[in-house]
Amino acid sequence: MSHRSHLFSLRIGHAFRETCLSGEYGKEQFRQDLFAGISVGIIAIPLAMALAIASGVAPQHGLYTAIIAGFVIALSGGSRLSISGPTAAFVVLLFPITSQYGIAGLLVATLGAGLILIMMALLRLGRFIEYIPESVVLGFTCGIALVIAILQIKDVFGLPIAQLSDQFLYKVPQLILALPDLHWPSLAVAATTLLIMLLWPRLRLPVPGHLPALLAASLLAWGLVQAGFEVDTIGSRFSYILADGSQGMGIPSVLPAFQWPWMYVEEGQPGLTLSWQLVKDLLPAAFAIAMLGAIESLLCAVVLDGMTGQRHSANSELLGQGIGNLVVPFFGGITATAALARSAANVRAGGVSPMSAMLHALTVLAALMLFSDILAFVPMSAMAALLLVVAWNMSEAHKAVHLLRTAPRTDIWVFLTCFLLTVALDMVIAITAGILLAAMLFVKDIAEMTKITDITQSKRLIGKSLPQGWSVFKINGPLFFAAADRIFGELSTLCEDRQGFVLYMDGVTLLDAGGLAALNKLISQCQRKNTQIWIADLQFQPLRALAKAGVKPIPGVIAFYASLAEALQDLPSSDSEKQKESE
Repeated sequence: MSHRSHLFSLRIGHAFRETCLSGEYGKEQFRQDLFAGISVGIIAIPLAMALAIASGVAPQHGLYTAIIAGFVIALSGGSRLSISGPTAAFVVLLFPITSQYGIAGLLVATLGAGLILIMMALLRLGRFIEYIPESVVLGFTCGIALVIAILQIKDVFGLPIAQLSDQFLYKVPQLILALPDLHWPSLAVAATTLLIMLLWPRLRLPVPGHLPALLAASLLAWGLVQAGFEVDTIGSRFSYILADGSQGMGIPSVLPAFQWPWMYVEEGQPGLTLSWQLVKDLLPAAFAIAMLGAIESLLCAVVLDGMTGQRHSANSELLGQGIGNLVVPFFGGITATAALARSAANVRAGGVSPMSAMLHALTVLAALMLFSDILAFVPMSAMAALLLVVAWNMSEAHKAVHLLRTAPRTDIWVFLTCFLLTVALDMVIAITAGILLAAMLFVKDIAEMTKITDITQSKRLIGKSLPQGWSVFKINGPLFFAAADRIFGELSTLCEDRQGFVLYMDGVTLLDAGGLAALNKLISQCQRKNTQIWIADLQFQPLRALAKAGVKPIPGVIAFYASLAEALQDLPSSDSEKQKESE
């Protein structure tokens, strides 16, 4: 398939068809996918639980997400090696929804986000990710990382805080004031987890570091409990009630059951009644989830393309993400998108097709069915320490430092705006403000590039003396709304006492409605002052814009020429030329 077809194609299961159904997929490829799928599935199990907890729901909902959404998106999407599931970027969006509306509200918002993603795919908006500046993406990513890290401090230190404030400015003092009451067994477990995760890569073993870290943390927690200390674990914090009414602690070892999203209710969370008002209340959240999901999944696909030399279908990937988020809420799963760290691990493990992502989902399913009792012993402080590492990795602090040191001032302002607004207010506000600020600063920079120059005395371009009262001006740059008024205002001042002037416009690439309005204003001023305007060498777009606007030659006022040479040839004879002709 051609490069252009990959850019604009839209079909369900694009990546699966291109690989597994291509006729070239065989036993060797399946063996590679099987190894990669199991490897990434093992990585995904603790991450899915930790991210679900950070989002305000029970850990099994993260596992349901990795299982259902991970399988469906791989089957229906457009990126060959993306691994989808819960991601850290969503935590700051999902946690406030869960706090206000419970898991039912979160599932309804996820359902709405799935519909919006599908509409984005149908409208072929997949390539619009290219229009989001890196300073915006890096700003809100660093902001999200900081927010996630701060949310983990309570469990890392075992602080006795019943409910953290939703406001950042109140949250930080609340944590600082509680630090004297820290729970040292929880801190010891968290410190052990962090230490092993930081040192493990030096061993260069194929096993990911968070698995031995969580195993060691769980053994330490078990030892502390045996010694009479209290350590909070998944099993002690979370409980569940099955359909038959039986209750248990930790994670249920059963398949997720189909249920209407708005009917999910967990202990201590409000129930919901589906209504038009609820839909209106959750629509902004659904839109924010869809936008972030699109950004995350498409950025991930672009990075994977760079790692593998393959090409993804952006619109098909949006369609797959939409279908996955549309399906997963009916089985208790939360919002999903492509996860860069897990997807990169999939590439490094040798995955070659979406089959590896589907096998990753089945691996998580097997862990849920067979090892749920063991997972209940994982300490909460160890999960919080794991998320601290995730937050640090997603922050890409080295990129932020490089940007602050080397980027233009406008990019630095955009980065700082997105970062501070993400931390202090809201990620949606941050992205919106960042894109608007970046757009305005870009427009300002482009407008300042448009210049007007008097080339009357240029021997290279003119090469002859002009009649008395005539000048030649060259315009370079686009004549759009932000530049045209200034340029034509300067021109009006320069030609205050001119009989006429030639506008050499071969360097004008764009003429928009604002430029047309400013030009018509200049024409009217020149008509009142009996000053002639000769326009030469128009490029295609400005010429088409003038023709569409009905700007035509006016004898004695405005004329158009195909080239500067033709315009100069048609000028009235200068005094020296008249003298030569008379001789």
